[in-house]
Amino acid sequence: MSRFDIQPLNRFSDGSSASIRRPKEIAFFSYDDAHQFHQDERSLRYYYPPRIGASLSDGFDRFEKLDDSVDDHLDSLLKTIVDLETRTKSRCQADVITWRGMMTKIMATPFDMFNGYAGLALALYSVELIMMLSSFEMNVTRFQGTIFIEENHVHKLESRNSQHQYGSQPGAPSQDMMSYWGYKFETLSLLPAPWAETSRDYIESRENLTVNNHAQYCSVVKTAIGKTRLILGGEVDALWDAKPPSSTTSIDPINWVELKTAATPHSDRDILKYERKLLKFWIQSFLLGVPKIIVGFRSRDGILERLEEMETAGLPKMVKQRGKGTWDGNVCINFTANFLEWLKAAIPDGESGGVWRIRKREKGPVIEVFKVEESGHGDILSPDFIEWRTHPPEEDARPKAIVQE
Repeated sequence: MSRFDIQPLNRFSDGSSASIRRPKEIAFFSYDDAHQFHQDERSLRYYYPPRIGASLSDGFDRFEKLDDSVDDHLDSLLKTIVDLETRTKSRCQADVITWRGMMTKIMATPFDMFNGYAGLALALYSVELIMMLSSFEMNVTRFQGTIFIEENHVHKLESRNSQHQYGSQPGAPSQDMMSYWGYKFETLSLLPAPWAETSRDYIESRENLTVNNHAQYCSVVKTAIGKTRLILGGEVDALWDAKPPSSTTSIDPINWVELKTAATPHSDRDILKYERKLLKFWIQSFLLGVPKIIVGFRSRDGILERLEEMETAGLPKMVKQRGKGTWDGNVCINFTANFLEWLKAAIPDGESGGVWRIRKREKGPVIEVFKVEESGHGDILSPDFIEWRTHPPEEDARPKAIVQE
């Protein structure tokens, strides 16, 4: 077993941050309203402000919630990479390929406090305690020099069940209801086409729409943190204006918007909790190159009270200068760069393969990596992806040139 020490954090805070390559979209895919995969952008949505005063609880009894109890592994991301390599006849070379969510967990590790003992951490406000609260498990394999990371689905479901056992405080909304508020806010804020092409009737009737979280537009980006090249896939909520005609070849950034909800803070404790949420907001947007975050502040019973627009790039500075200083963006970046370099050494490349587990225990001061399968790639890599990379159907379709950008 190999271990990466999280503490002391000061070794990641020397005043500068590791080099970063701006995320660039190289491909995309969609899930439709039935959560069926499509190699297109049919689920792309556009932002238009919702009505202040809207109830985020309306329609909860009609919520068409995605059943994510089935493990989808990296299948959709790998399908998209195969499609891209088929079209470009070049291999998408990267050190790490994974979902954005996995990198978010890793990057938040130095300051994450949302699992387990969050209330105690806030009461004591101990940086060391906060650091040790999160837990996660991921499955890892290495193939053709690239590390592939997916969430350990069993641990994900166990953690969710454990959280639900705590229940809600007396008089407080259920966890399911508060989760619904986020999806409702998205429904209230999205259009299926740009504003000029959308009818007034549709815009004004969004509060009556049935909330369905099956549909998603997912962006696939290439980026780099330190010396590690990454390909990440993740959902993006909306466009602010318009997407460049050739987003995967254009050098211009895409004006994505990330939509979030938060309780209106009324006390110092509330402000601390909100500032901690900003850590996740920032990381999620940073990793996919989303420049703008729009937060819908709600009352304790789910009434939308106001909107606030934030520039992703300015969040770390805002927290440091105007907030409570509960997290440091440079530390997150440097921690991630160091961890990824260590991980590349901890997961050897070999013809026989193998599956490893990345584990961060609750209250644990280290990230552990240990082998769970001696050969093969488990279910992390789909048979179609392995077949494509090793035996493309046509010789002239075989990925030849290496994409080094």
